[in-house]
Amino acid sequence: MTDLGVNISKTINAPIERVFDAWLDPTLLAQFILPAPGMAQPRVENDARDGGRFSIIMQVGDEAIAHTGTYLVLERPHRLVFSWESPFAPDDSIVTLVFDAIDRNTTRVDLSHIRFINEEARANHEGGWNNILEQLAQVI
Repeated sequence: MTDLGVNISKTINAPIERVFDAWLDPTLLAQFILPAPGMAQPRVENDARDGGRFSIIMQVGDEAIAHTGTYLVLERPHRLVFSWESPFAPDDSIVTLVFDAIDRNTTRVDLSHIRFINEEARANHEGGWNNILEQLAQVI
């Protein structure tokens, strides 16, 4: 395990509350939490509160891959922090999303994901999170 990290920023043409809330709405989340183009929508369940849990089951070919975690910080609409538990991340892997309103209809999202098993896992997650933010921008 290492403290390798991913840092990505994306400007999205939508109000800050709408961008923040999309991460907590399981129907919307299923539409954009797609780490690779052409993936089937995952099954998403969540309990969106401090200490609540989420489950995202991604279908990769014939394999169902579980991604779960706990909501650690929910400061609507500015900050969302959750643990990221998957076969490709150590137990203490953390994702932080910071939302900044550029104006009424434009939001900057800064995503930070820390702690990966190795450089390959970090690089794969970097590509996945970039695609997820692109999909988010299209969905909302």
